[in-house]
Amino acid sequence: MIDGGQPDAALQTWRLTLAYDGTDFQGWQVQPGLPTIQGELQAALGRITGESPLPQGSGRTDAGVHALAQVASFALRAPIPPENLLRALNRTLPASIRISETSTVRSTFHARHSAVAKTYEYRIFREGICPPFLARYVYACPWQLDFDKLQACARLFEGEYDFRSFAASDPDLGEREAGAQSEETAADAALRIAPLSTVRTIYSSAWELEPGDAGALLVYRVRGNGFLHHMVRNLVGTMLDVGRGQLALEEIPRILAARNRSAAGPTAPARGLFLHSVEYDKTAFSPNKD
Repeated sequence: MIDGGQPDAALQTWRLTLAYDGTDFQGWQVQPGLPTIQGELQAALGRITGESPLPQGSGRTDAGVHALAQVASFALRAPIPPENLLRALNRTLPASIRISETSTVRSTFHARHSAVAKTYEYRIFREGICPPFLARYVYACPWQLDFDKLQACARLFEGEYDFRSFAASDPDLGEREAGAQSEETAADAALRIAPLSTVRTIYSSAWELEPGDAGALLVYRVRGNGFLHHMVRNLVGTMLDVGRGQLALEEIPRILAARNRSAAGPTAPARGLFLHSVEYDKTAFSPNKD
């Protein structure tokens, strides 16, 4: 009950779309004493509404990784209009985090569990000396690369495969993931399907050459139903080895079959990676009328 004997306001589920420069953050997931996107967003909501829900993201981007359109969900009791919340958040959040859209949605919506596809892109600067205003957002690759080999390699990842060879081999990952799950409700946990599975479906995987004022960019775009920890960066590191002639294209099926991180190439730097977009079923954003 609130003061005056009136009943508490009903919880409303919110969806936010946000972009951020991840350079100065230790990733999405809140960590005690460290700057994170989730932590900044939770603190901003507390300053604005007096409530501090922990926003759930569509994916837990790593330290130094950026987002063009991350999606977050949380519940609030505060009866604040979406446009007012958008303005208030952008006034109080750091300039490196910006909210582009706010709305209330069905109570069953969850930014991560409701997602049906995600797209990531990885940007490589190819020519000469990388300008300082691009350095935070690209990998300045020092090698000559065979574009045709890169493209052929990217296509080999399309389809459903076990991508264990391209997942992080961090022995503490399981413990951290378990700790992260403790933030979820029992209902959230019930929605998770085969959390230990390393099988994913890649719908499209391709490289593009994009001319720019400061020199050509080489951009890798990959769309799939989900991605493992470090998976995109490990795919890129392996493809770069193919593109520079250090790894034969014919080795890729063997690497996939090995299901062993040591079989694949190095992890590409975080600064070149962007969460590009997240897709949902058209009913996922329906107003909260249930």
